[in-house]
Amino acid sequence: MKGVLFDLDGIVTDTATYHFTAWSQLVKDEFGLKLPKSIEERTKGVSREDSLKIILEELNLSVDEEQFQDLANKKNKCYIESLEKLTDKDILPGIKELINDLKQKGVKIALASASHNGPFILKKIGLFNSFDTIVDPGKVTKGKPNPEIFEVASAQLGLTPKDCVGVEDSIAGIEAINSAGSCSVGVGDETLSQAFKRVESTKELTVTLLQEAWNNFVKEKI
Repeated sequence: MKGVLFDLDGIVTDTATYHFTAWSQLVKDEFGLKLPKSIEERTKGVSREDSLKIILEELNLSVDEEQFQDLANKKNKCYIESLEKLTDKDILPGIKELINDLKQKGVKIALASASHNGPFILKKIGLFNSFDTIVDPGKVTKGKPNPEIFEVASAQLGLTPKDCVGVEDSIAGIEAINSAGSCSVGVGDETLSQAFKRVESTKELTVTLLQEAWNNFVKEKI
């Protein structure tokens, strides 16, 4: 195992609720509608634009291209304002220790998140300098479950996908890691059954667990 590719929301810090709150406020302000709770899971790990498409489809709404971009920008403004209160206390359990241990062992780490606010969030929680590279989702043409973002992440580390473990909490993310050819580690419930290795909480993530998962993954591929 030479690299670990991290998703952001739900893995490094939990900003998923901030996303849903921002989308809910947008839908209420713009359309006078209430956003179904089921949307939170469907948009987890998905880009802003793709999330908006899901929401508009769910609510049977149609907007032109200019309105679409305006809605996306308004949501992002609301979301960023809510992130101002983030601190290192918002790092999920075990993640800071895991990143420190990976760095000590010379394992490279990348952020492979659909969030355009990844660098901003990492700076707010004090982890920006811990990452060797951060994928710019604006330069990725296809969102998760397409594997492109994980392929780009491993390439930016100077590695191949099979050298890496990808850590995700969404179905779309796990599909993307698997398609890229990396060892997938899912954090969450049994809906992530397609992950090569699954744990219930970030507290269970350790260098040893990731290394053993990767070792078993490689053995299966031989």
